[in-house]
Amino acid sequence: MPRITKDDLNRLIADPSGKNRLETAEKISRDFTTDVLSESERILAEDIFRIMMRDAEVLVRKALARNLRQTPLVPHDIAASLARDVDDVSLPILQFSEVLSDDDLVDIIGNNADNVAKQKAIAGRQSVSETVAGALVEMGHEDVLVDLMANNGAEISEQTLQKVVDDFGHSERIQKPIIARNRLPITIAERLVTLVSDRLRGELISRGHIPEGIVNAVMTQSQESATIGLLGPDAGDRDVEVLVEHLYTNNRLTSGLVLRAMCMGDISFFEAALARRAGVSLVNTRVLIHDSGTCGLEAIYNKADMPRNFFPGVRAAIEVARETTLDGGEKDRERYSRRMIERILTQYGDLGVEFDSDDVDYLMGRMLQLPGEKAIHH
Repeated sequence: MPRITKDDLNRLIADPSGKNRLETAEKISRDFTTDVLSESERILAEDIFRIMMRDAEVLVRKALARNLRQTPLVPHDIAASLARDVDDVSLPILQFSEVLSDDDLVDIIGNNADNVAKQKAIAGRQSVSETVAGALVEMGHEDVLVDLMANNGAEISEQTLQKVVDDFGHSERIQKPIIARNRLPITIAERLVTLVSDRLRGELISRGHIPEGIVNAVMTQSQESATIGLLGPDAGDRDVEVLVEHLYTNNRLTSGLVLRAMCMGDISFFEAALARRAGVSLVNTRVLIHDSGTCGLEAIYNKADMPRNFFPGVRAAIEVARETTLDGGEKDRERYSRRMIERILTQYGDLGVEFDSDDVDYLMGRMLQLPGEKAIHH
């Protein structure tokens, strides 16, 4: 291919037509990506590029961008200018040019908040820094985030992934590429467990993002928490009994669910659940549970076929319930639950747990260890 010469410039002066400018742009920008140009010719080419970047013809600027997109030799000001041009010109530079800095990319993202095409080009770069990924996520375009999540060359912080799950966690278009990533923080994997389909849950396990045992535990915890949440603060005895009967009929009145309700301070649910599992009236069950000694509680507990290793915690929880009432203040239920959990944990010192933990799921995981336990269903 002929090298750049003074004749090229003379032709541009003699025939400044769009066709001739395009052909010259093609020739010079192709030559520039090779090592055929001398230092003086390269400097001359750069000056020509700076003139052509102001060309009214998009095709001329597009030719420059297409041919210069992957060369590290192009000066920064030229690459940055092309990257801020119209989409037909900018997209190849945005996706491929390594001359652009993170500051360039973040600035372009911020100044093109509604330009999905530019953001998708950046999301598809061979490497994307955490800073640039965070800027893309802040824009909140699902199509862009699908590409970003699918790009294993993108470094995405745990905090940024949390925001993606917050905003788009229910979208399978987002779920699939997140799960397909090479590395996924277990905190993100745990959140996805309750959001994705059975098939994608299987992929989480098969790709090693999360052990199957944790998946089962998280699913159980989610279902139990959602069930207990069905009872509002003003639920009466009848509401509680209806829910307990429904759970019992559908084989979901598990001992784990019963204990979780108790840990959350829902003693009325605990009473009704034990009564149904034991086949004893609610009135008599309450008498036995709240008997001043422990014989009544143990008797109804055993009749309800609850696991023996639960009993010390249950006894401790009932003691807290006797001593404590909700005060109606802010977060009184949380304070009540925390006190109950701390008391329960003191009964299980051999577990080696920290007594200041107020996490119900942690307590359940350490204390129950019965992931496959079935409900009583006569």
